[in-house]
Formats: sequence, structure tokens, C-alpha cells
Amino acid sequence: MTHKSLSILFFLLCSVNMGAQQTYDLPLAKPVTTDTEKVTGEGARKNITGVVKPTIQVFLPAADKANGCAVILCPGGGMRALSWGSDVEQMATFLNERGIAAIGLKYHLNAGGSFPLGMQMPPMVDVTHLERFPQADANPMHYPAGDSILQLASDDAKAAIRLVRQHAQEWHLDTHKIGYLGFSAGGGVAIAATIQASDPAERPDFLCTNFGPSLMPVKVPNPAPPLLIMTRADHQNVAAGLVNLFLEWKKAGGNAELHLYGDGTGPYTLMPQTGRTTTEAWSQQFLLWLQAHSFTQKVGDK
Repeated sequence: MTHKSLSILFFLLCSVNMGAQQTYDLPLAKPVTTDTEKVTGEGARKNITGVVKPTIQVFLPAADKANGCAVILCPGGGMRALSWGSDVEQMATFLNERGIAAIGLKYHLNAGGSFPLGMQMPPMVDVTHLERFPQADANPMHYPAGDSILQLASDDAKAAIRLVRQHAQEWHLDTHKIGYLGFSAGGGVAIAATIQASDPAERPDFLCTNFGPSLMPVKVPNPAPPLLIMTRADHQNVAAGLVNLFLEWKKAGGNAELHLYGDGTGPYTLMPQTGRTTTEAWSQQFLLWLQAHSFTQKVGDK
């Protein structure tokens, strides 16, 4: 190989290393003897199951674009899997292009990637029967194993936000612009972490849930972070739970915004902006909401 070829190869390797994202173990992760994690699929269909060693993966924007905001992405998957390709990797690219840091949260999951033995499907509740979900708890069939996993995942999310704040200076983040975006079950994880955060270092500056209701009774924290909710009106259980979440936030005097779409499908991944459905606008709505709350303004911007 010529000297010129070696120089080109070295440049390419350096470029790859500079662009690589960093993964950090969460400090509250419990040691395990057997790692059951498994990755399947590629691209938007990349899924992760069997997580017992929670981590965060950090995706930082270019320095000239960075605005100091960081979004901790809590992927969906029914507490049995993580939709990592669509909810983390694609969203990270979308956010980084707009100057926002993205933090992918790999939280604890049910073992085996399936429902626990003996669990039955919950009853279906539509949005007109809010009374079925008091305190916005849209998990109508609590069971010990499921509640235990939710608690572990909530602890993972709190540990993640603490770790991000610890690295804020290194990653050029504003410690007052760090919050959650949860998808489906990941929304339930983000909500649980928010309402259980007693330490200021673990409290998010904002909470956004995309198609993910609370999976436990909601006691709105004080102070309550601004809340953005996005879902589809005809989705059983989810819509009723999220309308109740909005009401709980408002009754407590919190700032809350609800988008109850009447068409399209969900859970929502990034969608082409065709103008044929209103659901495809959720990602732009999320950006506008962050901007309206001054989370994406650079220092000195008006």
C-alpha cells in the first residue's frame, strides 16, 4: 500500500471515529450474570429485546448547529422490545439536523420479549369512557412482574437524565433544556420517571409523550414540567389515558398541550410530509412546541 493510500485510510478511520456515537452504562444499573440482549432487523425495523443492562447512547449535533437542548428518547415496544431503529436512530438524525442532542435510552424490558405467563389482554376502553382510568392510569391490569419492570425502567430514565446533566458541559448542553420524548410504552416510562423524580437532578425540564399513556396512577409533581401529548382519538386505552393525563396536569395547575389526531395510524414514527393526514405533522408540532417554550433557542437569540 502506498503512502498516499495509507494517508487516505487514516483520514477515513479518523472520520468514522469522530462521527461514532458514545454509549454509557447507567450508574443505577444492577449487575447481571447473563446478558439476554438481542438485536434484530435493520434500519427503521431495528428492534432490541432482553435488555438487562440499561445504557444511553449519545447522538450530538454539529457544534455550529447545537442549541443546548437535549431530548432523552424512550422508545416504544410494549415493555417487551425497543423500537430502536425508528424511535431512536431515525429520531436522533432528525433532531441532530435541527441542533438538538438526542439521547437514546435502552431501559429494562420483560424477559423473553413476550407477555408474562398467564397475563391476559386488558379490556378495551375508548376515549369517551375516561372514568375507567382514574388518576390517568391506563394500565388496567397491573401484575407484579409488569409493575416491577416499569419501576426498573423508570429508575433507568431517572439515571439517564442525571447522567446527561453530569455531562452537560462536555456535551455543550444547557442543564435547563433536558427532557423526555417517549413513544408508546416509552411514554409510560417517561411519565413514571417524571412523577417519581424527587431529586431536582432527575427532574426533566419538559415531558413529551407520543402515543404513550401513564402505566401507573399519576400524582402531578410540583413543580410540573410543561407537558406535550400527541395521540390518535380512536386508539383504545391510549387516548382515554392521555386525555386523563392532560386533565390531571391542568387540575394541578401545570402547563399542558394535547393533540388528539382524528386520522392516520400510530404509534407514530417519522412520516413524509404529504399533507394527506394530520398525524404526519406530529414531528413538526414537537419542534414548534420546543421552540415556543424556548428550549431550542441559542444563547443570544430572541
